[in-house]
Amino acid sequence: MSSQPQFEALHAPLGAAPTAVPLTRVYVRELGEGQEIAGAFAVRERERRTRKNGEDFLRLIVADRTGTVEAVAWDAVDECFECCAPGCVVFIEGRFSIHAQYGAKITIKAIRAAADGEYSHDELAEGPPVSVGQLEAQLRELLGTIQNPQLSQLLDRIFGPDSRLWKRFREAPAAKYYHQAYPHGLLDHTVSVAQAVSAAAAAFPGVDRDVAVTGALLHDIGKTQAYNDDPLAIDLTDAGRLQGEIPLGYYLVRRTIETIEGFDPELAQAVLHIVLSHHGSYENGSPVVPATREATLVHSMDNLGGKLGSFDRIERELPDGTAWSRFDRGIDSAAYFRTRAA
Repeated sequence: MSSQPQFEALHAPLGAAPTAVPLTRVYVRELGEGQEIAGAFAVRERERRTRKNGEDFLRLIVADRTGTVEAVAWDAVDECFECCAPGCVVFIEGRFSIHAQYGAKITIKAIRAAADGEYSHDELAEGPPVSVGQLEAQLRELLGTIQNPQLSQLLDRIFGPDSRLWKRFREAPAAKYYHQAYPHGLLDHTVSVAQAVSAAAAAFPGVDRDVAVTGALLHDIGKTQAYNDDPLAIDLTDAGRLQGEIPLGYYLVRRTIETIEGFDPELAQAVLHIVLSHHGSYENGSPVVPATREATLVHSMDNLGGKLGSFDRIERELPDGTAWSRFDRGIDSAAYFRTRAA
């Protein structure tokens, strides 16, 4: 695919309809210094800011399936703001540049709502690296390995094919940005963590595998309520902001346990402790820290899964031929990819 779009007309004023589209789509990861842009992007974030001279400007985070990039409009801010609600698709003409201090961004020359024929959903929305059907089959396989009948009953009530919670879980993202931030991302992340916990449980004596795998499958269940269902503008819901995904998950699991007559209180406490402690520390949002083998194992694998998921995101966004990324908050470092090095 060509990295340079070809234009058939000049730029239109900000807020007006551009008179031409590029002959070839250019994705975020393909953008290069000084490149002219004309294409459709999903709006992830929208923010009006003020310059030192007191004038407003518009800052957007826009995205396609390969990554996100900042875009700024210095003029006609009111008109631009109106057409750029998070979740919508806009057609942008502008110029991409990389500043040594402020990083990569698109300076917008013209922006408007994108027409239906100017993009496809598959160009804009990310997704898991394997099919959703394969992920679901892997989850069902894990569910079938649980020997404890009470834990199996708990998991069936949450992940049963007819469960409303399952239907939301299947679609939900795992995060807003750092890892598996796409539809079905929660299913993707949960399966990988539970598989890792299952494999590691056999290597460490004293671990109750059924408790650990159950906790791994349920550790992020609160994200079904903490994130919205807009695939192009993932964000926290009011419940996610006001309560947090861990309390929401704790309540969901505890409420389900309380519908199962005679559920062992010690078993319930073991699973609920995993949900409450899986972020690992108070600073990271856990109301308690891991105090059991099973909770420690789930936290470790969850943290590992999130970090490696960040590497996947970073590599996907890197231009071809680039081995080092910029500093990334998801891993607290720059990332290096040996196979990309010359």
